[in-house]
Amino acid sequence: MKLIKSTASILLCLLSIHSYSQYTDVINSNRPGVSRSAFSVGTNVAQFEVGPYIINEKRTPALKTEVSGYGIDFAARYGLLWEQLELNIEGTYQNDTKTYYSSIPFDDKRSNFKYLTLGAKYLIYDPYKNSEDDKPNLYSWKANHRFKWSALIPAVSAYAGVNYDTKNNPYTAPGIDGFSPKVMLITQNNFNGGWVFVMNLIKDRIGTDQSDFQYILTLTHSFSPKWVIFGETQGIQSDFYADNLFRFGGAYLWGKNFQLDTALTFNTKDTPSVFSVNFGASYRLDFHQDKEESIDNGNSIKGTGKRQSKRNKKTTDVIEEYNKKHKRKAQDFN
Repeated sequence: MKLIKSTASILLCLLSIHSYSQYTDVINSNRPGVSRSAFSVGTNVAQFEVGPYIINEKRTPALKTEVSGYGIDFAARYGLLWEQLELNIEGTYQNDTKTYYSSIPFDDKRSNFKYLTLGAKYLIYDPYKNSEDDKPNLYSWKANHRFKWSALIPAVSAYAGVNYDTKNNPYTAPGIDGFSPKVMLITQNNFNGGWVFVMNLIKDRIGTDQSDFQYILTLTHSFSPKWVIFGETQGIQSDFYADNLFRFGGAYLWGKNFQLDTALTFNTKDTPSVFSVNFGASYRLDFHQDKEESIDNGNSIKGTGKRQSKRNKKTTDVIEEYNKKHKRKAQDFN
């Protein structure tokens, strides 16, 4: 029984080391929610995230209208130069029909980018790097699962980007076109038991007539190595549009570089009411290599021929420490 508990403790340690590292052995996607993670994809990793969806909106008071159609969310992410830095381009393209139910009903067919943004994200603070709290208790499952107050300190990233809107875009306020700045503050808390909480505070299209403020709160729970579920709320406030959206869904890890997901989006008002279903996928091209350096007698730094990830090194240390303790116990017993 003790051997089973000790083995479980080591496995939990490996999982915690995996989830707290900047680069991960398996894909780390922002989908199926719309919030952004505080961590980058890792240097020399190119990641693609895409999700087609269907949309239905109804506005019942006063001027009755209905929007029905489809669209696609997309993002391309790349880790450049440093582990903390990520470049990305993301957007949403929609094609729909807006029906006006007046004395003489008529349809307005529309299509354009709802938004298209090029930006960069940088991890400012990582509380899990070199944290003593990450060291597992090799003999106590309970100790590894208890709540840690240090988990309340989040990882923090900053994002800056630029939007591009075309003239006469049906999804933006009149007169909006050209380039406009976008900034975001991102926090992320990783809790024991597979729980992750992400918060995004966004100021979008700064300096335009559609300068809006958004917040996104996402809670994710992974209950197996393959399955994850999430719940999310998004608030939008501007002179052009205001809403509170709710999302629920899940994702399945098909392989270490491939993820499938689905989500349901809705709100609780009728100006307009929103209902959307999406199905998405994320795929990465992983050319990442951990930087392993050694110091020679001349105090110069050289790259080693054989590379070993920090995560694997920590894993080796844990197992060696576990074996040493059991060896000492055996010697004392003899």
